[in-house]
Amino acid sequence: MKRTLLSIFAASALFFMLQTADAQVKLPPASSTQTITQGVGIKKISLTYQRPNINGRVVFGELVPYGEVWRTGANNIPAITFEEEVNIEGNKVPAGTYGLFTIPNKSDWTIILSKNVQQWGAYQYKQEEDFLRFKVKPQATSQKVETFTINFGDVTPNSTTVTLAWENTQVAFSIKVDQSTEIIASLEQAMQGEKKPYFQAAQYYYNNGLDIKKATDWVNEADKGNDKAPYIKYWKARILLKAGDKAGATQAAKEGVAIAEQTNNGEYIKLNNQVLSEIAK
Repeated sequence: MKRTLLSIFAASALFFMLQTADAQVKLPPASSTQTITQGVGIKKISLTYQRPNINGRVVFGELVPYGEVWRTGANNIPAITFEEEVNIEGNKVPAGTYGLFTIPNKSDWTIILSKNVQQWGAYQYKQEEDFLRFKVKPQATSQKVETFTINFGDVTPNSTTVTLAWENTQVAFSIKVDQSTEIIASLEQAMQGEKKPYFQAAQYYYNNGLDIKKATDWVNEADKGNDKAPYIKYWKARILLKAGDKAGATQAAKEGVAIAEQTNNGEYIKLNNQVLSEIAK
């Protein structure tokens, strides 16, 4: 009887141990993962990285030594992906995914784009795998940044800035794109279709300092039959003013105000009146 009970107990204990070993332990990671995506013009840039906390430590100069290659976060190195060729601080970078390393120093940081994206830490870093290296100046932050942070800022249709911040230090570098050839080609192709994008084309040419005569012709086409669109009148006024036609711009803006007042559209009452104020200067 005793032998039977012992055998049952041993089997139960073994079963429990096996079940426990197979169970998945759910614990929060010490460093969270973040993926950020930023649209720049008609394409996107995305970045995935790990975010350690200070946790009462001294970061730069101690936890992250000066003059050494840093994984730039925790665990896996950041991966940054470009959907098209970009220009980073004056350097052309083809579309693709790159690993991000840095070398922090008191007076400058070296930013490194690596062709080897799949790396845990900087232990296997090889300089011959660098695609690009450049230097930027660090800046002191007024407030302490507890969690390592990378973000996109200063976004325009042609550029953005990537900022890395931790503790009381931040560094930034610029990314620029040139999509004009692709966009103009797409507009020209669309103009061959039945539904022509006159309004969008006029806006793009105006905003990017392109042929103002084309922009004028297109906004006039867009305005035909649109007597209930104060936003078209507004853009027509801006384009005509830039083309030097103050009389036409004044008429368009006044029409825009009248239409906006009929529909109680405060935004375009204000915007069209702003154009009238510019004309009056």
